[in-house]
Amino acid sequence: MTALLSPVGTVAAMPALDENVPEDRAESERLAAGFVRGDEDSFALVYRRWGALVHSLAARSLGDAREAEDVAQQTFLAAWRGRHGYHAVRGPLPGWLVGIARRKIADAHAARSRRTRLAAAHAAREGAGVPGTAERPEAALDRVLVTQELRKLPPVQRHILRLAFFDDLTHVQIAERTGLPLGTVKSHARRAILRIRRSVAEGSASEGSASMG
Repeated sequence: MTALLSPVGTVAAMPALDENVPEDRAESERLAAGFVRGDEDSFALVYRRWGALVHSLAARSLGDAREAEDVAQQTFLAAWRGRHGYHAVRGPLPGWLVGIARRKIADAHAARSRRTRLAAAHAAREGAGVPGTAERPEAALDRVLVTQELRKLPPVQRHILRLAFFDDLTHVQIAERTGLPLGTVKSHARRAILRIRRSVAEGSASEGSASMG
């Protein structure tokens, strides 16, 4: 199922269905029924129909395309995991997806605020000259490098590492949060870390060659 969740920007978007048009409403109901049954083809079509809607909603609220991409991934993963909670009598599928997206956007704002508070507290401790709290320059550089490398990862790997390192979640908690199998979470995390290490090592090697030249 996760292979269906390509980055929103790379998916060939399909025209959104108009629930006020009988033919479109029937098509939406057909997709919703297949989605609830667990049909991956229906899920792929649901993602292509309304992925851009969820992404644009997140982008407007967060003001960050990469965070919006992560929220879109989280929204559809959560929708797939909780698909049996959708009931057509309560409203059309796009509205249900938007409801999930709004919760994920709120979570993203909360995580951003938490990171800001932690950074401010850290800066305040350093400014006050509290012994033992000053960060080594090498550690600060490492964090900058890792942050840069995170941006180069595929969305799913980037999201998993952010949950692991920024939200301090275990692999089990990440699997529960995303709906991914535990083995998939571990393999994504392992590949992402190896990729970052390799990229940083290659960058260091190229800098060393340039300095020798």
